[in-house]
This record gives sequence, C-alpha cells and structure tokens, in this order.
Amino acid sequence: MTSIWQTAALEAETPLSRRRFIQLAALSAAGLAAGCAVNPVTGQSQLMLVSEDQEIAIDRQNSPHQFSADYGVCQDAALNRYLQQTGQRLAAQTHRPRMPYRFNCVNATYANAYAFPGGSIAATRGILLTLDNEAELASLLGHELGHVNARHTAQQMTQGTLVQALVSGLSAVAGTQGQPAGQLAGQLGMLGAGALLASYSRDNEREADALGLRYMTAAGYGADGFVSLMDKLRAMNRHNPGAIELMFATHPMSDERYQTAVAQVRGPYAAARRQPVFRERYLDHTAGLRRMRGAIEAMQKADSLMAKKRYANAAHSLQAALRKAPDDYAALAMMAKCQMALHRPAEALRYAELARQAYPQEAQARYLAGFARLKQKQYEGALADFNAYARLLPGNPNTSFFQGLSLEGMQRRSEAARAYARYLKAGGRGDRAQYAYNRLVQWGYVKK
Repeated sequence: MTSIWQTAALEAETPLSRRRFIQLAALSAAGLAAGCAVNPVTGQSQLMLVSEDQEIAIDRQNSPHQFSADYGVCQDAALNRYLQQTGQRLAAQTHRPRMPYRFNCVNATYANAYAFPGGSIAATRGILLTLDNEAELASLLGHELGHVNARHTAQQMTQGTLVQALVSGLSAVAGTQGQPAGQLAGQLGMLGAGALLASYSRDNEREADALGLRYMTAAGYGADGFVSLMDKLRAMNRHNPGAIELMFATHPMSDERYQTAVAQVRGPYAAARRQPVFRERYLDHTAGLRRMRGAIEAMQKADSLMAKKRYANAAHSLQAALRKAPDDYAALAMMAKCQMALHRPAEALRYAELARQAYPQEAQARYLAGFARLKQKQYEGALADFNAYARLLPGNPNTSFFQGLSLEGMQRRSEAARAYARYLKAGGRGDRAQYAYNRLVQWGYVKK
C-alpha cells in the first residue's frame, strides 16, 4: 500500500497547494493519533506504537535469551519463591497490576536487576548478595516495576520506530550493553548479558525511582530501605566498579538521584520510615546465597579479568570459585568460555559437560559444548549439541550457522546449505554471513 508521504513524493515535481498540504498533514496526524495511548502512570495521552500485547510478546521472545546469558534462573527454588512473593506484593500496588509479572534470581554474579516490558523481572546473585534487608529488595524490584508501569521500553521503541521507520521491526529490545565477558560471548556467537536490555535515560530513572519508592512504601516497607539501597550502589561504584558496570550503564546513577531520594524519604514519605525493613526475613531466605559469598566474589573477579583478556588469571580465579562451589553452573560455564579463549577446546568441552550435568535444563552449556566439539572436528557430537541448544532455546540465528558447519564437516552438503540459508534469512551478518554465502555460491545454490 502506498503511504500518504509516498503519494506526496510522487507529486514532488509540482508545488503542493495549501489545501493539499493540509490534507496530508491531517492524514498524518490521524495516523499518529491512532498510535496514541493513555500513559498508565500519568493518565495523559502519549504517542505509543507498541501495544501491551506486543510488550508481552517481545518479553516472551527475548527474556529467555537474557536469562540464559545470565546462566539461567537460579536453581534455588526457595529463593525464587521468595522473590516471586516479594515482587507480587509490590505488583499489587502498581498502576498495571494485571501484567503477567515474573520475578526471578538469575545465576550471573555481576550486580544488576532488570525488567522486560511484559513484566519479566530478574535480579542477579551479585546484587542480592549486597542487600541487607527486604526493604532494599523491595526498592530494587519496585524500581524495575516502575520501568514496566511507565512503559519506558515501549516509549524507547516508539521513538526508535519513528526515527527508523520500522526498519528494525519490533523484535529487538533497545540497548546493546554487554557484560564484562560480552566480547568473548560475541566471538562464540552467543548473546552477552545485557545485550537485550533497555538503556534508560536519566528522566526514566527519576520516574522509576519515584514509582519504586511509592510502590515499596505502599506495600508496607520502611522508606529508609530505598535510600540505603542507593547508598550501597554508590559505594559499590566506588570500591568495586567492575561488578556494577552494567547496572550503571543501563540505569545511569547520579548524586542528584540520591539526594532526591533522601529528600523524598525525609519529606512526603517520612511517616513510612516507621514501617519495618524485614532484615531477619531477608537474611533467612538468602542464607544459602550468602554461604556462597566467597565463590561468587571469585567469579566476579574472574569476570573482570576476562574483560581485560587476562584469561589465565581468570581461570585461576574460577578454580578458586569451583573449590568452594564445585557444581556451580555459572562457574563451570565461565570456565568453559575461559578455556576456549585459551585455545584449549578439550578442557572447554570437559567444563561444558560438567555444566550441562549441573543444570540440564539450561541451554548455554549445550552451545559451549557444541563449539568446543567443532574446534576438535567432532562434527556429529557438535551437531547434536547445537540441536539440543535450539530445542531448549530457539531463536538464536547463530545456531543455524554452527549447525551448518557441523553438517558440512559431516559431508552432508544439502543439509548444510539449508542451514546456511536459514542463517542468512534470519539476518546473519559479518564474517559468518560471508562464509555462508560463499558456500552457497560454491555449491551452486546461489548464482552471483
């Protein structure tokens, strides 16, 4: 269908009459009005080209990949129930209480919490380890609920849609920040942690702070928990910036935000300072996590070393972590990546297999095992691993490329060609796309 502006372009050789200009402007305004929605927080009309159903669909498509990049949902079922209960207590106080909220701990050790637009909210083991009470946890989750309720990601996507004229579609969530080891993940054809997270503006952060404070006090938590959370994050940024780098990249921090929170707690929310912070309840529910502090801190150190490409030193830190927690999935998967970076595919495969045994339902270990087998020309085993990964976590286009490599190694050319074609159709780019295209040309499936 020809758009009104395409029609105008066809008329460009002759000047537009005033009447025709007004007609085009009116039609354009009508199109924009069709994309207006009432902001659930402010009650005001705003341009919004992403519906609530689309927010949920985007969430369901992308959040599983983010969780896997963060080494999966924590296997501590009791801890996840606790987060879910705390989160739902807050969700009942929000402007969008009917959203399908999910609250989980993920195994990553860097400090962060994040939300997807459809209500999937996660906190890493690294951030949970820094908290001292449930009021701080409620502040953390309340802030993320603020982003969902104010529809910040949908706003960013609407603005991006207007600028890019729908070129990129709605499948990718804004933001490309990666974890410290994100560069290595990219080399392996994997998503780095944070690759699918929105990067919020300072205005977004201010609004999420205000909503988070409102929600957590309405749910019965002491307002001082909000200020003490901010204090902790500022202290971490001073003393251990690598562990919190991604959080501040996606959630820009400032002294102004902190001072605003202090003023709010001392002013409008002063009465809520008398409400409980539930320190003992938090410590009881996170006792198992805190017993792993030594291992998690060793993993944080390894993450920082991997970002600096000091892989031998990182492997030493991961060995220390594994001595304390020999079955920790994240430590085993990180060690597999580290061994790949050190060009030791046999060792990488050994750790990937140990990771798979530790957490059979999580996909990343399968991918790492497949990559390590490819490096050793174990093509049949590699194909089995990549197929298993695709079943557990469909949607990563790089999987098709590595399935193609495996099939090519097995001399199954026609199947390899189909895999390469799938990869290119899914938007593959760079050296892998060039390789896949060249193979299709060489094999006669594509003519130049």
